[in-house]
Amino acid sequence: MAIPVVDPKRYNEQLAAKRDALLALFSPFSPPPLEVFTSPPSHYRQRCEFRIWHEGEDLFYAMFEVDPTNPKNKQIVRLDRYPVASDTINALMPQLREAFLASQALRHRLFQVEFLTTLSGEALVTLIYHRPLDDAWESEARALERELGIMIIGRSRKERRVLTRDYVWEKLHVDGHAFHYQQVENSFTQPNAVVCQKMLSWARDVTAGSQARDLVELYCGNGNFTVALAANFRRVLATEISRTSVASAKVNFDANGVGNAQVARMSAEEFSQALNGEKGGRRVAEMALDTFDFSTVLVDPPRAGLDEASCRQISRFDRIVYISCNPKTLAENLTILSQTHRVERFALFDQFPFTDHCECGVLLQRR
Repeated sequence: MAIPVVDPKRYNEQLAAKRDALLALFSPFSPPPLEVFTSPPSHYRQRCEFRIWHEGEDLFYAMFEVDPTNPKNKQIVRLDRYPVASDTINALMPQLREAFLASQALRHRLFQVEFLTTLSGEALVTLIYHRPLDDAWESEARALERELGIMIIGRSRKERRVLTRDYVWEKLHVDGHAFHYQQVENSFTQPNAVVCQKMLSWARDVTAGSQARDLVELYCGNGNFTVALAANFRRVLATEISRTSVASAKVNFDANGVGNAQVARMSAEEFSQALNGEKGGRRVAEMALDTFDFSTVLVDPPRAGLDEASCRQISRFDRIVYISCNPKTLAENLTILSQTHRVERFALFDQFPFTDHCECGVLLQRR
């Protein structure tokens, strides 16, 4: 993995390269003009993790630069600041390092530090150790919480100490609405909150006018899209396999007054079987699938994309909103989906500036 080199003066140049690559990759599908949504050129990631490297009495944040010709060859890179990370993370990095250097209880066998922050400056810091945690550690960590105005979690093998709470509250502003999200430590959340707001706005726009029918969402996570899109539909049924994310999605529905959405804990494959009548049981019965009238499916799958069976499954819906963190697997899936659907909207969301990674979205309408 290459550590991004942030150069705000080159932001438009790197964005143009991504745009050109997307246009070339998707040209076989004759998409409409590409909608491009920009990121702040620096300090755009709300969550980051760093190794802690010990050298004698010193320690510092580190990442590893991997030799592309020999992945086993990794170079340690010291990071006293990280322009990719949020302003809150950059402010905390030196303060925490000084605290570690000053406290044997905090520094001893400290292995990794993980940050989860919000646009409003809330911060949850997870300290990971190669040793059991004791009362001396907890006392020092609680004092550090108070001093820096943060929340701390301590982790070691088979141990997790949550000193205040294990989540932050993010507030995203979308189309004049403020949406509140519980974001739990060690669970997936969109790392670039500014671009996430733009993604949600785009998704709301492409699904407008759907109030008479229903949405099914696969891979819903903590309800990031569900909360923002619920008002566009009569009802929403969301599915997610992670127990933690399902619990968080329910909290987020309540926090935002979303009364027309429900979340079921099952994989996309299990849900497909349920739709086909191939899977029963209590969980399927509770969904009451026969009471829904689905017009739209939203998928935001992992980097591997969808398998062929899942593509065939979502092809049954009139409209498909596909959010992808890997354009190559999206293009592969479109070779199947374009047999029944055409690309109506096409968007680039620059979630990860100065990297090769690219987030995009397509709206597909049945031919």
